[in-house]
Amino acid sequence: MIKRLQRKFVVIAAMCLLIVEFAIIGGINGVNIYQTNKNADDLLNIIIENDGRFPEFDPKGMKHDKPQDNSDSASPPESKKPDKHRGFNEETKYQTRYFVVYADSNGEITKVDTGHVAAVSSSQAIEYGKSVLDSGKTSGTSGNYRYKTGDTDKGKIIVFMDCRSDSATKNRFLLVSCAIGAAGYILVCLLIIIFSKRAIRPVVESFEKQKRFITDAGHEIKTPLAIISANTEVLEMVSEPNEWTVSIKNQITRLNGLLKELLSLAKMEEEKPALNMADFNISDAVYDAASPFTTLAETKGKKLTIDVTNGLTYHGDEGAIRQLVSILTENAVKYADEGGEIIVKLFISHNGKETDLEVSNTCKEPPQGDLTKLFDRFYRDDSSRSRSKGEKKGGYGIGLSIAQAIVRSHKSKISCKAENGMMIFTAQLK
Repeated sequence: MIKRLQRKFVVIAAMCLLIVEFAIIGGINGVNIYQTNKNADDLLNIIIENDGRFPEFDPKGMKHDKPQDNSDSASPPESKKPDKHRGFNEETKYQTRYFVVYADSNGEITKVDTGHVAAVSSSQAIEYGKSVLDSGKTSGTSGNYRYKTGDTDKGKIIVFMDCRSDSATKNRFLLVSCAIGAAGYILVCLLIIIFSKRAIRPVVESFEKQKRFITDAGHEIKTPLAIISANTEVLEMVSEPNEWTVSIKNQITRLNGLLKELLSLAKMEEEKPALNMADFNISDAVYDAASPFTTLAETKGKKLTIDVTNGLTYHGDEGAIRQLVSILTENAVKYADEGGEIIVKLFISHNGKETDLEVSNTCKEPPQGDLTKLFDRFYRDDSSRSRSKGEKKGGYGIGLSIAQAIVRSHKSKISCKAENGMMIFTAQLK
C-alpha cells in the first residue's frame, strides 16, 4: 500500500509538471512564431504600401519619402512624424530578400521584379504569382516564401519574402526549448522520486500507527473477552442459562469475529502479505467455497445458483481466493431481496487474459451514490441494504474491505455495479 501511494504521488506530480511544461514551452514557441510571422507581415505591408520597394529610413527611424518642408505650420512636418514600423532600420531593406509580382484587374500577370532575390527566376516568380492568384488567398506561405497581396490602381501586387532564415530560427528555438524542457522535466522527476518518501512520510507513519494499534488492540481485547466468556460459563454452571448470559455469549462471539476480521484485514494490507502463490484449480475452489451457502440461502427463502466454467486454473493463493468467494457469496446471500436469487459465476473474460469471478444478487433498491464506498471499512448502507422486516443483517462492515485487499494482493481489480435489478460484484483476477 505504501509503495502504491508513493507511485500515485510520483505519477500525479509528474503529470502536473508535464502539463505545466507543455503550457510553458508551447506558450513561448507560440509567441515566438506569432512575433516572427507578424514581423514578416509588417515587412510585406511596407513593401506593398511602397509599390514593391522599401522606403528610405533616416538614422532616427524617421521616414523621408517626401522633401522636407520647413514652413511654419500648426502641425509638425510629415518627415518628423515617427515611423509606425519602428522595429526596422535603414539596413532592413538590404537584409530582406524578396520578389514582387504585379497583375492587372483581370488577374493576368503584367510584370515581375526579381532584383532583390537570387534564388528565383522571372519564370519561377510568374508560377508563384499564378499559384497565389488561383488560390484566391491574400496571405500565407508558399514553399520557402511568405506572401501577401495588395490592391493598387492598376490591379494587384503580390510580394514574396524569403523566410528560410526565420523558419530555421523558429525550428532551432523549438528544438532547444524542448531539449531544455525535457532535461528539466527528467531532473525534476528524479528529484520527486528521491523526495517522495519524505513527502508521504506523515501518511506512512499514520498508517503504521493504525496497523500497530489494530494488532495491539486485538491482542489486548482477547484477554478480557476470554475472561468474560469464562465468567459467563461459570454463571451458567452455577445457575441456569438465561437470556442475559446468552446475550453476553452472543456479543463475545461477535467481538471475536470482528477481531479476527480486523487482524486479517491488517495482514492483507501489509506491504508484502505472505501469500502462498501456486497454480491451482480455481473452478473447484470456487465451487467448494460457494456451495456451503446453498443451505443458508434456502433457509432464508432465497435461491443460490453456481455457474462455474470447469477446468480453469489460476496462479495465486488458493486459501485467499476461497476466502474471497466466501465473503462475496455470504454478502450476496445476506443482502439479496426476500425470495430473491444469488448467482456465483466463474468464467474467462472477453479479452481472454483474465479470470472473472462474478457474484450477483437481486436488489430492487440498490444503494445510492458512489458504490465504491461499499469497500470502505465499516461502511454499510443500512437504509437501502437492510430492507427485510425484522431481519438482522449482522456483519461488521469490513468483509468487502477484506475482499478488496485479497484482490489487490493478487494485483487484480474488484468492482461493483447495480444493473437490471441486480447488485453485481466482479473480481477480475489477472
